[in-house]
Parts: sequence; C-alpha cells; structure tokens
Amino acid sequence: MGPQIRLVQNNDTLMTEKIQSTLVNTIPLWKSQMVLALGINHSKEAVEAQQAVSEVTNALLKKNAETLKQETIATAKESERGLVDIETLQKTNRDLISTLEEVVKIQDEGRAKRAAAEHELAKIEGELKQKLLEINRDVPGKK
Repeated sequence: MGPQIRLVQNNDTLMTEKIQSTLVNTIPLWKSQMVLALGINHSKEAVEAQQAVSEVTNALLKKNAETLKQETIATAKESERGLVDIETLQKTNRDLISTLEEVVKIQDEGRAKRAAAEHELAKIEGELKQKLLEINRDVPGKK
C-alpha cells in the first residue's frame, strides 16, 4: 500500500506544482491580456469618437459653404438690382399716362357740357325775354 500512497502523493505534488505554475504564469498573462483588451477597446472608442467628430465637422463645413454661397449670390443679385425695377417704372408710366388721358377726357366732357349749358341758358334767356316783351305789349295802358 505504501507504493500506492506514494503514487497518489506524487500525483498530488505534480498537480500542486502545475497549479503553482498556472498561478505564477497564467494569471499574469490573463492580466496583461485584459489590460491589452481594455486598451484596444478604449482606442477603438476613441477612433469612433474621432470619426464622428470628423463627420460632423465635414458636414458643418459643407453646410456653411453652401449657405455662404447662397447668401453671397443673393447679396450680389440684390446689389446689382436697381433701386426700382424697370417693370415697376413701365407700369407706373403707363398708369400716369392713362390718368392724364382720363383727366383730359373728363375736362373735354366738362367743357362740352358747359358749352351745351351756356347754349341752353342763352335759349332759355331768349325765351324769357320774348315772353316778357309779349307780356309788356299785352298789358293795358302800356304801349
């Protein structure tokens, strides 16, 4: 039985040495691998954050460039535009000419009406004078 016990003790010693070797070698290796994994993960997150910042920066630069272009073009167009559009001047001129023609027409109509009224008044006055003369002739004691 002694050799069997020694065999079991020898096996236990081998396993103890193996466990001791694992503790001494494997755990520091795992520890360094964990540190590396965390470092790589942090680097990956940093790269992703930098890519996001770069994308937003590029988008802002493009948007600002487009806005600058549109506003510069609008400013140039407005600065080259006259104070008053030619179409506005043409319409204003047409309206003014139309107004003047209407005023002249109204004045001509008024003149014609006044002339007709003067003629009618002269006719009425003539009729009135005629009637007064007739009446004066027909009044007794007046001849």
